[in-house]
Amino acid sequence: MGDNELRDEVRARYAAAATAVTGTGGLALAVLDATDSCCAPTTGTLTPLAENSSCCGGAAEVDSAFGSGLYSAGEQGELPAEAVLASLGCGNPVAVAELHEGERVLDLGSGGGIDVLLSAKRVGPAGRAFGVDMTDEMLALAHENAAKAGATNVEFVKGTIEAIPLPDRSIDVVISNCVINLSVDKPAVLAEMFRVLAPGGRIGISDVVAEDHLGTADRAERGSFVGCIAGALSKAEYLAGLAAAGFDDATVEFTHEVAEGMHGAIIRAIKPETTSA
Repeated sequence: MGDNELRDEVRARYAAAATAVTGTGGLALAVLDATDSCCAPTTGTLTPLAENSSCCGGAAEVDSAFGSGLYSAGEQGELPAEAVLASLGCGNPVAVAELHEGERVLDLGSGGGIDVLLSAKRVGPAGRAFGVDMTDEMLALAHENAAKAGATNVEFVKGTIEAIPLPDRSIDVVISNCVINLSVDKPAVLAEMFRVLAPGGRIGISDVVAEDHLGTADRAERGSFVGCIAGALSKAEYLAGLAAAGFDDATVEFTHEVAEGMHGAIIRAIKPETTSA
C-alpha cells in the first residue's frame, strides 16, 4: 500500500470513529472483540468503551494500554462524554507536558479534542490550545465538544501533521497522542514540530515505540499500520530523528507494553534557545 492509500485509510477509520461516537446514539457501553480494534493490542483486560468507537470503524475495545483509561477520573470528569469516548491514544500527553499558565499548546492529530480541552484548562485564559487534524468528522466532533465544555481559548484547524498550518515559532509546547506512528513521513513531522516551536519550546508526546532489535517486518507481524504498531519507530530511530530535526535533550521513556517488544512511550525534547529556525 502506498503513502496516499495509507493516509486515506487512516483518515477513513478515524472518520468512522467520530461518526460512531456521534451517530449511533452511541454512549451505550459494550465489551467487544479485540480483533476488531485497530488502536488496541489483542491482549490484555478489556474495558467498556462506546459501541463501535474504533478508528477501524467497526466494533472496538480499548484495554488499559490505550484510550480513555489512561486519563484519571478527575480529568474525564472535566470533559464532555463524547470527548472521552473518542480518545484512541496510547498515553496522556497533558500529564507529561508540564503545561503552565499562558502557554500556547499544539496537539497533533487532535481527534475529538480531549487533549486540547485538557490543555486549555491548564494554560488558562491567557494561554491558547490548538488542535490539528486531517479528518473532517473528528474536527466537527472537536468543535462540538469545545462548545459543550465552554472552552473559549481553543482552536481546531484542518491540516496534516506533515505540513502544520501554523506560523513559525508560534507554539510553546507540542503534544501528540499516538499519532506520529501513523504518519507516512515522520521526518517531516519532526521538522514541522521544530519549525512551529518558539526557541526554548518543548515537546511532550505519547506514542508507540519499538524496541531497537525489532525490524520493520517484526513490527508488521505485531500489528497493522493503522493499528499504531507497524508504523512505529524504534527508540534509536526516534532519538536520531529528533536530533536530525534540531532538538536537544531528547528522551524516550517506555511506560507500558502494548505488544511484544512494542511500548507506549513518553517522548520529550527541547528546541534550543539559540537557533535560526
